[in-house]
Amino acid sequence: MITIANRLKTVEEYYFSSKLREVRELIAQGKPIVNMGIGSPDLQPSKLVVRAIQNAMCDNVAHQYQSYQGLPELRQEMANFYKNNFQVDLNFNNEILPLIGSKEGIMHISLAFLNEGDEVLIPNPGYPTYTSVTNLVGAKPVFYDLIAENNWEPNFEALEKTDLTKVKLMWVNYPNMPTGATGSLYLFEKLVAFAKKHQILIINDNPYSFVLNDNPISILQVTGAKEVVLELNSLSKTYNMAGWRVGMVSGNSKYIDAILKVKSNMDSGMFYGIQKGAIEALKLDKSWFDEQNKIYHKRRNLVFQLADKLKCTYDKNAVGLFVWAKLPIGITNSEDFVDELLYEKDLFITPGTIFGNNGEGYVRFSLCISEEKIKEVLSRILIEEQIHL
Repeated sequence: MITIANRLKTVEEYYFSSKLREVRELIAQGKPIVNMGIGSPDLQPSKLVVRAIQNAMCDNVAHQYQSYQGLPELRQEMANFYKNNFQVDLNFNNEILPLIGSKEGIMHISLAFLNEGDEVLIPNPGYPTYTSVTNLVGAKPVFYDLIAENNWEPNFEALEKTDLTKVKLMWVNYPNMPTGATGSLYLFEKLVAFAKKHQILIINDNPYSFVLNDNPISILQVTGAKEVVLELNSLSKTYNMAGWRVGMVSGNSKYIDAILKVKSNMDSGMFYGIQKGAIEALKLDKSWFDEQNKIYHKRRNLVFQLADKLKCTYDKNAVGLFVWAKLPIGITNSEDFVDELLYEKDLFITPGTIFGNNGEGYVRFSLCISEEKIKEVLSRILIEEQIHL
């Protein structure tokens, strides 16, 4: 047998990849599982977006290799998106790079800036891919705590006491996943000042700004941010295009050039039709977000009811595509709680532990599920309560 690369010893299979196999097996056995675990939008893209990709199929260049930088008009609409929604000016020629999903951007950025042995500040709890990619490129994860008592924001006093001499990158994510913390321009100003002081490149992963959030912000709004900041964004959650794989990274042109060197050696450009659809999506105005959020508001209210039934507590002011909830008093193990729901109530939600040990004691409910399905779960629990009376 040929041995695998040592780098694979530093990572495990992505949690959802393995757990969803288990869920599918239960469904195949006839179990009526309701999956509230993952953030894959079930709502449809705009009809204008779908029509654009359909029409693009007949263009002469549709099936050829595409530019590594994407169509100029796509980059222009991405720049317009930042100008219209965040009042941020970006040069579409050299300060924006379209990505085949922002998840690939995490790898591209890490390959572009990290050498073996460099250290990376990673939030705990946080998106597991930050850690796995850091390990894959031979860098060292250094976790910084996010806790409810500090609004799930970095503790800068604690960070200043940390040895930062080898730290090259810092991942942040506001609005935050999994907690739903909003962040603020004040927080972003502190992050930019921290980055300049310690010569650290900060990357804000920002795909949730418009989901149940009345105040969308970007870290690039901070004066001087481009010197030390990159921002990832995505059309997956905002425009219900998760499977289309369209993202972007924005920032200083020198940083974008470095990422392009990696990207141009790893793919051959985004499919033309998808780019045309993305262009139409980015042209949608505020009414698109308003209509999506009407649906998510209704779903979230039902999930609040479900969390109440399960005796979980939560922050009603949190934003984004999930409800982050604290386990009932007396219950401390998130994974046991999740498995009990899966096997006894046919409900799958996400244990907070997959996001780091600060996620222990929490679970995450996805809003990417119909009102009817959430009501179905509520009805099951109500019936069980009546049986036990």
